Amino acid sequence: MKKFYLLLTALAFISSISIAQKKTTKAIESKQPSTDVKRPKIVIGMVIDQMRWDYLYRFSNRYSNGGFKRLVKEGFSAENTFIPYTPTYTACGHASIYTGSVPAINGIIGNDWYDSQLKRSVYCAEDTSVRTVGSNTRAGLMSPKNMLSSTITDELRLATNFKSKVIGISLKDRGSILPAGHTANAAYWFDGQSGNWITSTYYTEKLPAWVENYNNLKMVDKFLEKNWNTLYPIETYSLSTADDRSYEGKSRGEQAPVFPHPFKLYAGKNYEMIKSMPYGNTMTLDLAKLAITSEKLGESGTTDFLAVSCSSTDYVGHQYGPNSIEIEDTYLRLDKDLEDFFNFLDNKYGKGNYLFFISADHGAAHAPGFLEENKLPGGTFGDSQIIKKLNTLFESKYNIKKTIVTSTNSQIVFNHEAIEEAKADYDAIKRTTIAEFRKLPHVADAFDLSKLSEATLVESLKKSITNGYNARRSGDIYILLRPAVIEGSKTGTTHGSGYPYDSHIPCVFMGWNVKPGKTNKTHYMTDIAATIAAMLHIQMPSGCIGEPITELTHQF
Repeated sequence: MKKFYLLLTALAFISSISIAQKKTTKAIESKQPSTDVKRPKIVIGMVIDQMRWDYLYRFSNRYSNGGFKRLVKEGFSAENTFIPYTPTYTACGHASIYTGSVPAINGIIGNDWYDSQLKRSVYCAEDTSVRTVGSNTRAGLMSPKNMLSSTITDELRLATNFKSKVIGISLKDRGSILPAGHTANAAYWFDGQSGNWITSTYYTEKLPAWVENYNNLKMVDKFLEKNWNTLYPIETYSLSTADDRSYEGKSRGEQAPVFPHPFKLYAGKNYEMIKSMPYGNTMTLDLAKLAITSEKLGESGTTDFLAVSCSSTDYVGHQYGPNSIEIEDTYLRLDKDLEDFFNFLDNKYGKGNYLFFISADHGAAHAPGFLEENKLPGGTFGDSQIIKKLNTLFESKYNIKKTIVTSTNSQIVFNHEAIEEAKADYDAIKRTTIAEFRKLPHVADAFDLSKLSEATLVESLKKSITNGYNARRSGDIYILLRPAVIEGSKTGTTHGSGYPYDSHIPCVFMGWNVKPGKTNKTHYMTDIAATIAAMLHIQMPSGCIGEPITELTHQF
């Protein structure tokens, strides 16, 4: 009996020690800071195709308080953000923003490039192993397989064991697919042949009901039927040139490039034209809102990501140029669309519960005709004649037909197999090509890409070209044009250079844990993904070379 009593006493003592230890542990834990990672309900990344940095401010006197002005007032703007590579094209920009990398690493060196092994041009998002979903066209034979590194959207999926939802939306396939990444739940883009929003079997075998229902509404026709007139009286567009300029491009069926633009002509016939009017952006953001609601993005307790790209700004910019009434009107309308989108996000999540950022894939040059009209340097450049001349020369000297296969992404591509078979002097061919291009008035320089380190070139431009060079996919000779000289026709404009008008882009964060402010320190497009990674406490993308914008992330 005594032994039994002693056993009970011992057990009671041990139990009291255990309880005391648990209380002590809880007390200690309560004093420790929480280790739970805090993240927003959703991240929304928006790329405005061909948005020059100065558009943030150029039309600000007519922006609403809830659109671009709100973004600048409530957000944090890295005012001197640049693209650190060339060529500054759409696919490269979208890929680099989301990979935090450059074409040399992520492999997206252009919208297209010449593949010397396949002996043909390759489109950045092409994939013949998949099928179109949503139409009977070939517009859906696309996937991100040509992108060689992960994206920040991929890394979010990995960090949450694929619980986060990621969706990409853009009129352009490349503007949707590349940002959404390799592991996206979905990516949707617009098929100008069918008038439908589509995807590919890379993502799904069937469109979700909400996309099918939207397609059945044929909203594209409703937008086209509105035509395109100015939002305000045309005489009030004082920041633009006169409406009828010879260097602005006409749309099909137009006698002159002037308002009102008769888009009603294309309803039910040419759906592709929606891309060339501001309502293309409106339709894109309408689908983005529908995706948020239908897919319940941001409602699961795990951070989701919506990547949106507004493409109509690019089509309008190419056709009319940065100083046109058309581009001013497009941004005034986009400003109102942004205000509506922000109000939607506020109502859906509450202010401060979503992280939003905006940037651009590239800027744009002034239209050459505009520059000439105002006595500014610039011009247009074409290389077809010089290439024809060089091919004739090399054929007569080495008996090689078409020594220069093509010119793409400011690069000359040689027929290496033919040169080797002819036992021709490859170094002499390169020297002759460089010498001939250097004679042209609009060419600043030409040099051998394999010997770029030896080129006498401004260091920033040399670095930019190096970052854009991928040994597997790039060409042989780089043609550097003079500032404000563009490749293309005499109407409209384009982009692609490393000069500021093409490479200086907006970079503004707003919402979750973002304190209003600005920095004039130089940052790069590649810093965007690194910054998001720091804010979300996740790994940077696999090929990321960017650095967090510490002026914004120091609080994390």
